[in-house]
Amino acid sequence: MNEINETSRGYIGYEYKELVLEKSQISFYIDGYENFGWEMDERQQNPVESDKIGKATIRLKRDRKIMNKAELTRLQRHFEDCLKQVSMMEASKASAATAIALIIGLLGTAFMACSTFAVTHEPPFVLLCIVLAIPGFAGWVLPYFAYKKIVWKKSQELEPLIEQKREEIYEICEKGHNLLV
Repeated sequence: MNEINETSRGYIGYEYKELVLEKSQISFYIDGYENFGWEMDERQQNPVESDKIGKATIRLKRDRKIMNKAELTRLQRHFEDCLKQVSMMEASKASAATAIALIIGLLGTAFMACSTFAVTHEPPFVLLCIVLAIPGFAGWVLPYFAYKKIVWKKSQELEPLIEQKREEIYEICEKGHNLLV
């Protein structure tokens, strides 16, 4: 993964890093990694490649003999861990809501199945069919509203934590930048 290039300054050995991430996060990641000595690898044909599913690949390089490399690497790992935590918190907003909406939908489907069995029984139980169909239809309509409400509630709960984690990320980047200067 390392390559030695000859420039006017002499030989410089580089280490390389390739990241696959959401397109919306490209600038944030590039800005963050620059604080740990990484720069875009301009020798690549496309230092940033995009695909059709919303992901992008960025290619970075860094001088292997950079000053304070051990401390920069430690800060970079902390930075990456914070990014992972923010990503997990963002994903958790919808995961619980999805599970609850699916459960409500499945219960609605079960009521509709029971309603169908009641009406197809000989002799048909029309009253039972109507009684079971009402929660069945409700179980098909309510998941949308339940999902929206739970995501909103979870967002309100997690937003301060995410903002706190972003502040931590900015402090880590500032420490890294100060080591480079």
